Amino acid sequence: METLPAPRPTQIPRSTAIRPPCATPFSRADWQTTCAAILATTSTTNAKAYGAPRVNDDSIKPALSDHAAQPLDLDLLPVSNLPRPLTITDLSPAPMHGSQLRVAYQGVPGAYSEAAAAKAYPSCDAIPCDQFEVAFQAVELWIADRAVLPVENSLGGSIHRNYDLLLRHRLHIVGEVQLPVHHCLLALPGVRRDLLTRVISHPQALAQCELTLNAMGLNVAREAFDDTAAAAEHVAAAGLRDTAAIASSRAADLYGLQVLADGIQDDAGNVTRFVMLAREPIIPRTDRPFKTSIVFAHDREGTSVLFKVLSAFAFRDISLTKIESRPHRHRPIRLVDDANVGTAKHFEYMFYIDFQASMAEVRAQNALSEIQEFTSFLRVLGSYPMDMTPWEYSSSGQTAGDTSSS
Repeated sequence: METLPAPRPTQIPRSTAIRPPCATPFSRADWQTTCAAILATTSTTNAKAYGAPRVNDDSIKPALSDHAAQPLDLDLLPVSNLPRPLTITDLSPAPMHGSQLRVAYQGVPGAYSEAAAAKAYPSCDAIPCDQFEVAFQAVELWIADRAVLPVENSLGGSIHRNYDLLLRHRLHIVGEVQLPVHHCLLALPGVRRDLLTRVISHPQALAQCELTLNAMGLNVAREAFDDTAAAAEHVAAAGLRDTAAIASSRAADLYGLQVLADGIQDDAGNVTRFVMLAREPIIPRTDRPFKTSIVFAHDREGTSVLFKVLSAFAFRDISLTKIESRPHRHRPIRLVDDANVGTAKHFEYMFYIDFQASMAEVRAQNALSEIQEFTSFLRVLGSYPMDMTPWEYSSSGQTAGDTSSS
């Protein structure tokens, strides 16, 4: 096998030699000529040793003349086919208006959580989930971009299941939505009230309408269902002419039911608060009201730790909007030895707190830094804009909510 001779070092023609830095600066013609001469000399040498180089199956064709270099025909790909560089728009988070976002919620179409998702992210693609846990997993598995789930109701209190799931999963709270409750009594077309023998709905919805149902003279059986919209769907699908459902007016439109009574909630001030969850937190700001949610635990005796936590906020004039305790799932019982009394058993608690401040504020950062010194566990669930929209009491299912979220 014949061995090819090694190519000789490239020699630049004397007429196009590179000038020292102290010389007169190159003109554009000099720069083009020098580059072309270097490429031509290198290409010629390599062509003799290894064959002419090829780009897109064509040989490179040098065309040179002293100080009159012609453009090289490299037959390269069109510029339009090359990858486009990333811009700041590509790195920006999803639009806040909800366009093209996939938002998971618990329930079926017509659920109050669907209305909350529509308010939080207009024009979003709402994805119904049969359980709260499924909505969390949908976001974690990239099936959905956001989740909108209820966390508390002004009458029914906290929805403990979702607080437990917030601690179990690693999603972040990125916003909140508050919706007034507006329940309707729904039945099949043509059904009269005096024909009803049963009313079904979510347990919280039944409790929120108890006084109104009694005032209407409906002395009927009341049975709990998974959620309000699913109750309406069941009445329609099964053709139950002796059963009514408590749900939103939107559920009536979706499942072909008639509204026997509108606005049957006992308290007009019944409001449900939903949170929006995402895989990544948002950047806290100070140009608008923010709320921050945290959870912490302590392994010390007495109430002194809780007092210190509250003092850290009070000292910095930070208002609390919520404080909730939940038994520690992994350590629900703590044993305390006392020589005089004996062995006592106490519950271990996790504390959930919402306060009105952004994590971009120094006072909030200092408060959490102080709290961290005497707690065994501290986690920020999210720092997010407060829902400042006024409550609108309307018959539309799009402006209603309940503790069942559906």
